[in-house]
This record gives sequence, C-alpha cells and structure tokens, in this order.
Amino acid sequence: MSDLLAIGEALVELNQPRDGAPFVQGFGGDTSNAMIAAARLGADAAYFTAVGADRFGQALTELWLNEGVDASRIVVNGGAHTGLYFVTHGAKGHEFSYMRAGSAASRISETDLPNGRIRATKILHVSGISQAISSSAADAVFAAIDIARDAKRLVSYDPNLRLKLWPLRRARAIIHEAMRSCDIALPGLDDGQALTDRSDPDAIVDFYLRLGAPVVVLKLGKEGAIAATGKRRERIAGYPVAAVDATGAGDCFDGAFLAEYVQRGDPFAAARFANVAAALSTLGYGAVAPLPPRLDVEAAITAAEGGR
Repeated sequence: MSDLLAIGEALVELNQPRDGAPFVQGFGGDTSNAMIAAARLGADAAYFTAVGADRFGQALTELWLNEGVDASRIVVNGGAHTGLYFVTHGAKGHEFSYMRAGSAASRISETDLPNGRIRATKILHVSGISQAISSSAADAVFAAIDIARDAKRLVSYDPNLRLKLWPLRRARAIIHEAMRSCDIALPGLDDGQALTDRSDPDAIVDFYLRLGAPVVVLKLGKEGAIAATGKRRERIAGYPVAAVDATGAGDCFDGAFLAEYVQRGDPFAAARFANVAAALSTLGYGAVAPLPPRLDVEAAITAAEGGR
C-alpha cells in the first residue's frame, strides 16, 4: 500500500528568471509537484496522469523515476501532446502562460483510472486543476474520490483555482461538490476568498469545515497558515526567508503536509512542518528544483526552535 497517490496533469515548465534572461526548462503541474515534494520528504508517493508520446512526456516519466515517485500506471497517449507552460516574473510577481488545450491529461476518463491503486493508497490527493482541464477529467476525479471513499481511504483536495481554465460559477459548483467528500481541505487564501465569497481567513476555514472536511488547512503564503479541525484551531506564523520564486510553494505545502500527516496523524504538526517546507521551496526558481529534502526542513525547524 502506498502512502499517497495523486491524480492530475503534469506539465513541462519554461521559466524566465528575469526579463531578457533565457528560459530554463523545468517541470510543473500542481499534483505532480506535491508528490515529488512528498517523495523528497520520505513518503511513498505515486502519481497517475496521461502524457503524450513525445519528448516532454518522456522527460516527465524520467523525472518521476529519478524522484522516486511511482508513475508505473500512467497512460501514454500517442494522439495527444504533453502540456507545456511558461513562467515570467515582474513587479506583480510570477505570471503563467499555458499550452495545454487538448493535452493527453485532459483526455483522461473514468475508464483510465487505476482502481486497484486508488484502493491501495492511504491518501488520494486531487485538485481543482485535476478537474478543470476537461469534463472527462472532472468526472474521473469524482469517480476516483468515490473509489477511495468506498475503500475507506482518505481524500485530500486543494481547490487551486485557475479561472483561465473555467468560469468561477462552474469552478464553485464542481469544487464545492468534490470537497464535500474530502477529508483534508487544503485551500489557499486567494482561492478560498474567490470560491467562498468570504474575505476573513477564519470565515473561510469555517466554510470548509461546514462543507464537511474534518481537517482544513488554509495556506496564507508568507503569513503562514491556519490549521483547524472541528475542535481545535491553530494560527501558524510564516517562516521568514528571502524568497525569489513562489511558483510551487503551495504544491510543496500540500506534499509536505500529506507526507507528515500520513506518518503522524497530527494535522497541526503536519501544517507546521509544511509551512517551513513551503517557505524553503521559494529560495530557488521553478516548481520542482527548489523542493527541499527532509534534512533541510528538519534543520530549519531546529534552528527556528533554537532561536526562540
């Protein structure tokens, strides 16, 4: 039985660190990033998606192999391409441009799902992007959630709202419906504000608790996070770093939280751990390259505790 299994779309990333600089190839895709982060932190992580029969798909397959993420059940679609995106940086932060329409991952359907693998994982992790890329992918995620719950496995969901992929009304309907069946809700503040029409962080946490998630962790970026259950709530201060690129920080938080939670069963300890891991992931460029190993996170936690 694996610790974690995520379903979604992985993409090849071209990241331009500053104006005029050459683009650097990397990798992205929220759920893929989360599983790589989890694997670097010691979790037994697996990933399911579809890639094209192209060089980009091969590069992603090699990435998962090198990172110790089990991607043995992915679909290789010779009739579709692997998704690609560009990252640029300016005064407003990082900006994304995507070439993903008609990608192999967007063509995933319920019949493609690795049912046995879903039943044999401790936590299934999916996201709003996993469902936004196509109607068939949205249905496949609902089916995967049903399979996991039927097998009494936990379900983790990050809304990860991308309004370039679908309109807000549709996103709200599908994401809220999926999150009614999740055990762990991992929204970011901006997404939570847009999806719930609430501005106060605690009100957003309350919204997802009422929706049904036993564990809610609201990511607040450099301000930290709020972890909550029906009986307890903890505000976690941000871990200060000289950040250069927050491209995959939220995904790192997800992977770190799940890696720690699956081992310890303590959402508050897992959130504190993930808070530090996500901060460290902003110290380099790209979504994958800066994801920290466990030793770095533990050393940072020890140093922070020693400074109190």
